[in-house]
Amino acid sequence: MLDRTFTAFKYRDFRVLWFGAFTSTVGNWMQQVAQSWLVFELTKSSFYLGLDYFCGQLPILLLTLVGGVVADRYDRRYVLLTSQLIQMATAFTLAGLLVVHIIRVQYILMLSFGAGLGQAFGGPAYQALIPSLVEKKDLPNAIALNSIQFNLARVFGPLLAGVTLAAWGSAACFSLNGLSFIVVIVALLSMHIRHVKPTDSKPMLHELKGGLRYVRGESAIVALTVLASLMTFLGLPLLTFLPVFAKDIFHGDINRFSHMMAFSGAGAVCGALVTARLGRFKHMGRALLATLAAFGVLVTSFAICRTIWLSDLLLFCTGATLLMTFSMTASLVQLIVPDNLRGRVMSIYMVFFRGGMPLGSLAAGYIASRTSAPAVLGVNGVLILCVAIYFFIKSHGVREL
Repeated sequence: MLDRTFTAFKYRDFRVLWFGAFTSTVGNWMQQVAQSWLVFELTKSSFYLGLDYFCGQLPILLLTLVGGVVADRYDRRYVLLTSQLIQMATAFTLAGLLVVHIIRVQYILMLSFGAGLGQAFGGPAYQALIPSLVEKKDLPNAIALNSIQFNLARVFGPLLAGVTLAAWGSAACFSLNGLSFIVVIVALLSMHIRHVKPTDSKPMLHELKGGLRYVRGESAIVALTVLASLMTFLGLPLLTFLPVFAKDIFHGDINRFSHMMAFSGAGAVCGALVTARLGRFKHMGRALLATLAAFGVLVTSFAICRTIWLSDLLLFCTGATLLMTFSMTASLVQLIVPDNLRGRVMSIYMVFFRGGMPLGSLAAGYIASRTSAPAVLGVNGVLILCVAIYFFIKSHGVREL
């Protein structure tokens, strides 16, 4: 059973990339926790929490399609290296601003935008690189294991952030995140895979249009992309609003917030392990929609819960179901697309997938400032359930996958 669950680890380059990415993601989560807490302490506003997230994701909306063409044209490792260097610089800059006591929420928003610029090019390159490290039959397992590293980091990152914040403050969290990028840079430089230059390189706009034409011709990819966008638009405000629940609903501090993040991350790890164990299986599309429906019910339940232990359990379950839907959706898209179009198609997918996050957080933050965070999450959970039911009925190619 363990061999099947961790099949992709038999590939050396995948192991190297996984370890480097895990270390860097731990640092990212430390920064995200410290930064969200810092923004909320500076502004006391749910809207600014959503705005900070929006600023970090806006470059992804604007430039990821270009990043996809770059990922298909140039060495994906070096595109990733450039991305890591940009993000490392923003982390150290934020730490420096705190040390000299000139921090302002405007500076945080600008640095979030800068980090997002790096991710706009690094994201498609990373997504396109993974399938070249493993055989196609092991691709769903590799995607699930990649989700495990991300969510293991979501367990350890917030816990380390809580300890670091209490002992040394936010600047230490941002500095440690900056240092974590060194590990992934070393990992990328040590990989054995070599870049194969495309033989029929065309103008960038022509290649971008080619990727768009391919996606339009694949109804299943269109449906999965729309589904991913709706999932993130309606589901990710759950994580954005956790500081509000920790401080205003449960009257806790940064430790309550970090523990809530850790429960969500632990659930996501378990969900990823289940997905890795299953690999590619029959009726994967139906399982995706059923899991999405369960996620919607759990989000609404969390929104109305006022018992700490039960809210932690619900966060664990939402983390598991959310991760399973993400992994299955990404696996189905990756299994359909050919390698020569992978960077462009995945960049289109990422625009909708990642684009739903900032737009959902910004809209939810604004509405929550007029109503309340629990009310917004309660409605979002019902809407997620409605989305799952709609795709069960209409399918658009998802139910048959």
